[in-house]
Amino acid sequence: MRAKRDLTITTLVLGAALVWSGIGPKERHTWWLEVGPVIVALPLLWATLGRFPLTRLLYALIAIHGVILCYGGHYTYAETPLGFWLQDIMGAARNHYDRLGHIAQGFVPAILVREILLRTSPLQRGGWLFFLVTCVCLAFSAFYELLEWWTALVSAEAAESFLGTQGDHWDTQWDMFLALCGAIASLLLLARLHDKQLQALESGA
Repeated sequence: MRAKRDLTITTLVLGAALVWSGIGPKERHTWWLEVGPVIVALPLLWATLGRFPLTRLLYALIAIHGVILCYGGHYTYAETPLGFWLQDIMGAARNHYDRLGHIAQGFVPAILVREILLRTSPLQRGGWLFFLVTCVCLAFSAFYELLEWWTALVSAEAAESFLGTQGDHWDTQWDMFLALCGAIASLLLLARLHDKQLQALESGA
Protein backbone atom coordinates (compact mmCIF):
# COMPACT_ATOMS: atom_id res chain seq x y z
CA MET A 1 0.00 0.00 0.00
CA ARG A 2 1.53 3.25 -1.19
CA ALA A 3 0.18 5.39 1.67
CA LYS A 4 1.53 3.00 4.28
CA ARG A 5 4.98 3.16 2.69
CA ASP A 6 4.85 6.95 2.58
CA LEU A 7 3.74 7.15 6.20
CA THR A 8 6.49 4.75 7.24
CA ILE A 9 9.08 7.02 5.63
CA THR A 10 7.50 10.05 7.32
CA THR A 11 7.59 8.25 10.66
CA LEU A 12 11.25 7.31 10.26
CA VAL A 13 12.20 10.89 9.38
CA LEU A 14 10.23 12.38 12.27
CA GLY A 15 11.33 9.66 14.67
CA ALA A 16 14.98 10.41 13.91
CA ALA A 17 14.33 14.15 14.26
CA LEU A 18 12.59 13.62 17.61
CA VAL A 19 15.41 11.47 18.97
CA TRP A 20 18.08 13.99 17.90
CA SER A 21 16.01 16.90 19.16
CA GLY A 22 15.40 15.26 22.52
CA ILE A 23 19.08 14.69 23.30
CA GLY A 24 20.13 17.53 25.56
CA PRO A 25 17.75 20.26 24.39
CA LYS A 26 18.43 23.75 25.69
CA GLU A 27 15.21 23.82 27.73
CA ARG A 28 13.40 20.52 28.32
CA HIS A 29 10.07 22.10 29.19
CA THR A 30 10.11 24.25 26.05
CA TRP A 31 11.12 21.20 24.02
CA TRP A 32 7.96 19.36 25.05
CA LEU A 33 5.86 22.34 24.05
CA GLU A 34 7.53 22.72 20.65
CA VAL A 35 7.59 19.06 19.58
CA GLY A 36 4.18 18.26 21.08
CA PRO A 37 2.41 18.55 17.69
CA VAL A 38 4.77 15.94 16.21
CA ILE A 39 4.21 13.53 19.10
CA VAL A 40 0.44 13.91 18.71
CA ALA A 41 0.39 13.80 14.90
CA LEU A 42 2.26 10.53 14.32
CA PRO A 43 -0.13 8.23 16.24
CA LEU A 44 -3.08 10.09 14.70
CA LEU A 45 -1.75 9.53 11.19
CA TRP A 46 -1.34 5.81 11.85
CA ALA A 47 -4.77 5.53 13.48
CA THR A 48 -6.47 7.06 10.43
CA LEU A 49 -4.32 5.39 7.77
CA GLY A 50 -6.84 2.67 6.95
CA ARG A 51 -9.88 4.88 6.41
CA PHE A 52 -8.21 8.16 5.41
CA PRO A 53 -4.75 7.77 3.84
CA LEU A 54 -3.14 11.00 2.72
CA THR A 55 -1.40 12.02 -0.48
CA ARG A 56 2.35 11.65 -0.79
CA LEU A 57 2.68 15.43 -1.02
CA LEU A 58 0.94 15.91 2.31
CA TYR A 59 3.02 13.25 4.06
CA ALA A 60 6.18 14.96 2.77
CA LEU A 61 5.00 18.37 3.95
CA ILE A 62 4.14 16.98 7.38
CA ALA A 63 7.64 15.49 7.62
CA ILE A 64 9.25 18.82 6.69
CA HIS A 65 7.11 20.74 9.15
CA GLY A 66 7.91 18.23 11.89
CA VAL A 67 11.64 18.61 11.30
CA ILE A 68 11.27 22.40 11.55
CA LEU A 69 9.52 21.97 14.91
CA CYS A 70 12.09 19.50 16.23
CA TYR A 71 15.01 21.70 15.23
CA GLY A 72 13.43 24.72 16.89
CA GLY A 73 12.56 22.69 19.97
CA HIS A 74 16.14 21.52 20.45
CA TYR A 75 17.66 25.00 20.49
CA THR A 76 14.54 27.12 21.21
CA TYR A 77 13.41 29.18 18.25
CA ALA A 78 15.27 32.30 19.35
CA GLU A 79 18.64 30.51 19.47
CA THR A 80 18.82 28.21 16.46
CA PRO A 81 22.16 28.25 14.62
CA LEU A 82 20.34 28.43 11.27
CA GLY A 83 18.47 31.49 12.48
CA PHE A 84 21.67 33.18 13.64
CA TRP A 85 23.26 32.41 10.25
CA LEU A 86 20.32 34.06 8.48
CA GLN A 87 20.49 36.95 10.93
CA ASP A 88 24.13 37.58 10.00
CA ILE A 89 23.42 37.37 6.27
CA MET A 90 20.39 39.65 6.46
CA GLY A 91 21.88 42.02 9.01
CA ALA A 92 18.72 41.55 11.04
CA ALA A 93 18.20 42.62 14.62
CA ARG A 94 16.80 39.25 15.71
CA ASN A 95 16.87 35.51 15.00
CA HIS A 96 14.18 34.94 12.38
CA TYR A 97 13.91 31.14 12.59
CA ASP A 98 10.50 31.47 14.21
CA ARG A 99 9.34 33.35 11.12
CA LEU A 100 10.16 30.26 9.05
CA GLY A 101 8.16 28.17 11.50
CA HIS A 102 5.11 30.38 11.12
CA ILE A 103 5.30 30.38 7.33
CA ALA A 104 5.28 26.57 7.56
CA GLN A 105 2.36 26.83 9.99
CA GLY A 106 0.32 28.19 7.10
CA PHE A 107 2.02 26.42 4.18
CA VAL A 108 1.54 22.84 5.43
CA PRO A 109 -1.94 23.05 7.00
CA ALA A 110 -3.23 24.65 3.78
CA ILE A 111 -2.73 21.38 1.90
CA LEU A 112 -4.08 19.36 4.83
CA VAL A 113 -7.25 21.45 5.03
CA ARG A 114 -7.62 21.44 1.23
CA GLU A 115 -7.35 17.66 1.16
CA ILE A 116 -9.89 17.17 3.93
CA LEU A 117 -12.41 19.59 2.40
CA LEU A 118 -12.13 18.17 -1.12
CA ARG A 119 -12.53 14.60 0.12
CA THR A 120 -15.22 15.05 2.77
CA SER A 121 -17.34 18.06 1.76
CA PRO A 122 -19.34 19.22 -1.27
CA LEU A 123 -16.81 22.00 -1.91
CA GLN A 124 -15.34 22.09 -5.41
CA ARG A 125 -12.08 23.54 -6.64
CA GLY A 126 -12.29 27.28 -7.09
CA GLY A 127 -12.49 30.56 -5.28
CA TRP A 128 -14.58 29.42 -2.32
CA LEU A 129 -12.23 26.54 -1.60
CA PHE A 130 -9.23 28.88 -1.74
CA PHE A 131 -10.96 31.38 0.54
CA LEU A 132 -12.11 28.86 3.13
CA VAL A 133 -8.78 27.04 3.30
CA THR A 134 -7.03 30.36 3.84
CA CYS A 135 -9.52 31.30 6.57
CA VAL A 136 -9.04 27.99 8.39
CA CYS A 137 -5.25 28.38 8.30
CA LEU A 138 -5.45 31.93 9.64
CA ALA A 139 -7.85 30.77 12.37
CA PHE A 140 -5.46 27.97 13.30
CA SER A 141 -2.57 30.42 13.52
CA ALA A 142 -4.61 32.75 15.74
CA PHE A 143 -5.60 29.83 17.97
CA TYR A 144 -1.96 28.81 18.27
CA GLU A 145 -1.10 32.32 19.41
CA LEU A 146 -3.78 31.97 22.08
CA LEU A 147 -2.22 28.65 23.16
CA GLU A 148 1.16 30.34 23.48
CA TRP A 149 -0.41 33.10 25.59
CA TRP A 150 -2.23 30.62 27.87
CA THR A 151 0.96 28.58 28.27
CA ALA A 152 2.88 31.71 29.21
CA LEU A 153 0.26 32.58 31.82
CA VAL A 154 0.38 29.10 33.35
CA SER A 155 4.15 28.59 33.20
CA ALA A 156 6.27 31.68 33.56
CA GLU A 157 9.35 29.43 33.28
CA ALA A 158 8.70 28.66 29.61
CA ALA A 159 7.00 31.91 28.67
CA GLU A 160 9.91 33.76 27.06
CA SER A 161 11.35 30.80 25.13
CA PHE A 162 8.01 29.44 23.94
CA LEU A 163 6.61 32.82 22.93
CA GLY A 164 9.89 33.75 21.24
CA THR A 165 8.98 37.42 20.86
CA GLN A 166 12.61 38.56 21.23
CA GLY A 167 11.44 42.01 22.25
CA ASP A 168 9.23 42.49 19.16
CA HIS A 169 5.92 44.00 20.27
CA TRP A 170 4.34 43.04 16.95
CA ASP A 171 5.53 39.41 17.04
CA THR A 172 2.02 37.94 17.33
CA GLN A 173 0.79 39.94 14.35
CA TRP A 174 3.86 38.96 12.32
CA ASP A 175 3.28 35.30 13.17
CA MET A 176 -0.30 35.34 11.93
CA PHE A 177 0.57 37.38 8.84
CA LEU A 178 3.34 34.97 7.85
CA ALA A 179 1.06 31.97 8.37
CA LEU A 180 -1.46 33.66 6.07
CA CYS A 181 1.26 34.27 3.47
CA GLY A 182 2.39 30.65 3.78
CA ALA A 183 -1.14 29.36 3.22
CA ILE A 184 -1.68 31.52 0.14
CA ALA A 185 1.72 30.58 -1.30
CA SER A 186 1.03 26.89 -0.73
CA LEU A 187 -2.31 27.03 -2.54
CA LEU A 188 -0.85 28.96 -5.46
CA LEU A 189 2.23 26.77 -5.84
CA LEU A 190 0.97 23.28 -4.99
CA ALA A 191 -2.73 23.09 -5.93
CA ARG A 192 -2.12 21.55 -9.34
CA LEU A 193 0.29 18.91 -8.02
CA HIS A 194 -2.07 18.23 -5.13
CA ASP A 195 -4.97 17.67 -7.53
CA LYS A 196 -2.94 15.11 -9.49
CA GLN A 197 -2.06 13.22 -6.33
CA LEU A 198 -5.67 13.31 -5.11
CA GLN A 199 -6.76 11.82 -8.42
CA ALA A 200 -4.13 9.09 -8.09
CA LEU A 201 -5.21 8.40 -4.53
CA GLU A 202 -8.87 8.10 -5.53
CA SER A 203 -8.00 5.73 -8.37
CA GLY A 204 -5.84 3.58 -6.09
CA ALA A 205 -2.71 4.23 -8.12
